[in-house]
Amino acid sequence: MFDLGTSLLASVVRDPRALAIIDGDKRLTYREWYDKISALVVAFGQLGLKPGDHILTSLQNRWEAATLHWACQFAGLVITPVNWRAKADEIDFYLSDSQARTIVYQDISAEAVEASTIARGLCRIAVGVSRDDKAVSFAQMIDGQADDAAPCVSADAWSIMLYTSGTASRPKGVPRRHCAERAAGVAHVAQNMYGRGERTLGVMPLYHTMGVRSLIAMSLIGGTFVCLPRYDAAQALSAIARERITNLYLVPTLYHDLVHHPQFEQADVSSVRKLGFAGAPMTDGLLRKLDEAFKPELFVNHYGSSEIYTFTVDQKAAAKPGSAGRAGINQLIRVVKLGSRSAIEIAASGEEGEIIALLGSEEAFEGYWQRPDADAKSLHDGWYFTGDTGFVDDDGDLFVTGRVDDMIITGGENVSPVEIESCLSLHPAISEVAVVGLPDARWGKVVTAFVKRTSAVEAPELDQFCRTSGLANFKRPRRFVFVDAIPKSPVGKLLRRLLVSGEYDAEQQPPSNHSQN
Repeated sequence: MFDLGTSLLASVVRDPRALAIIDGDKRLTYREWYDKISALVVAFGQLGLKPGDHILTSLQNRWEAATLHWACQFAGLVITPVNWRAKADEIDFYLSDSQARTIVYQDISAEAVEASTIARGLCRIAVGVSRDDKAVSFAQMIDGQADDAAPCVSADAWSIMLYTSGTASRPKGVPRRHCAERAAGVAHVAQNMYGRGERTLGVMPLYHTMGVRSLIAMSLIGGTFVCLPRYDAAQALSAIARERITNLYLVPTLYHDLVHHPQFEQADVSSVRKLGFAGAPMTDGLLRKLDEAFKPELFVNHYGSSEIYTFTVDQKAAAKPGSAGRAGINQLIRVVKLGSRSAIEIAASGEEGEIIALLGSEEAFEGYWQRPDADAKSLHDGWYFTGDTGFVDDDGDLFVTGRVDDMIITGGENVSPVEIESCLSLHPAISEVAVVGLPDARWGKVVTAFVKRTSAVEAPELDQFCRTSGLANFKRPRRFVFVDAIPKSPVGKLLRRLLVSGEYDAEQQPPSNHSQN
């Protein structure tokens, strides 16, 4: 298989005049972009960087970040992107853990980098204006003329190291090879049925697997990556209309903000023919609204992770709400009994268990970065134990019900928050909802729904809605908490732990005082 440098070079030769990247007024064809990438590769060598070195980046989605990504592939550097919101102590952790030799940052991350103890002793590359007179200027690095860059590593070399979110423990590095990254990109093109010359909105962060996958996928088909440095629904709608975006690949939260924005009804989104989502389950209500608003030719639910990009896909997401579909073209999955560490203890049809994926996939990682403890927890007999719960229905389709750690055990019954959230999302007065189990002296955990409203509604009405929806009695929320916002991570993932721990500041309404039966 091609290494990623050769892969991009093939696209340059095939589509030299095709528009590769847009960032505001910056517009580069594949040939023009390759020139910038080549200059950067030469500059890396002048800084003493060599194949296998890690280069940490703390950047928003701008053309410079995408250019760095590709230059690292040619130079054999392991690009290690992190959240641009990271604080100084987090930067210190990432630099120490990855053993990075260089850090690249911009104005919005400058304060944290300048306060980082480890960063002070490293080569620093500044994108844009910098207060650091010892930093190397990115603009100067790409300003010179250079011969066309040639890839210097094979497909087996390390390409990238992403970090997990670290919600339950310190973040874990996920190193991935060129061959795995390209296999995931090819699968992404196929599973989303992208055609030559597609245009995607590059808003999912390039420190997140969804953002990286969009970048690579567009390069394979002579497509255009339209940068949106920071998500803003109004700016996203403007970019969709202005640049004639053909496909969107977002987390559900960003879709929610898009279709609920006051400007959406007047916005021109007619160019968007393909929708894809990942990163979190999508409620039935949002699924229905998106299908009606966009009328897409293809609506893909993609279920995966940083470790193994694709688990399953459903290319008709709106036709079977909640279904994550079946294994992707490079994957084999199973659902095993909860608590099992054996890949052969398969759960029965309809039985909730833990989802596992085969490590033999071309898309898979090989283990966490210097974390044998994490490997011991998640890797067993050639399978990756995801920590996600789900079941396979009689049709053979997978339904993801949550995280093993999120399961609510109430009165001896296992309750999945996702099912309840999808039910409540269909109520017209509910904008967003998150369900968790809170401690209760009698039941162990009491099912509690945190609700963001669009109009007036109270707990008794929502309880009656659940009663008539077909939701089993033991799954009905016994407590409703009305909040102004639901806590989420920077990439839009629901942060249940803040609701469970009580760290989230919300004004709790009186419990609805319903019996468990």
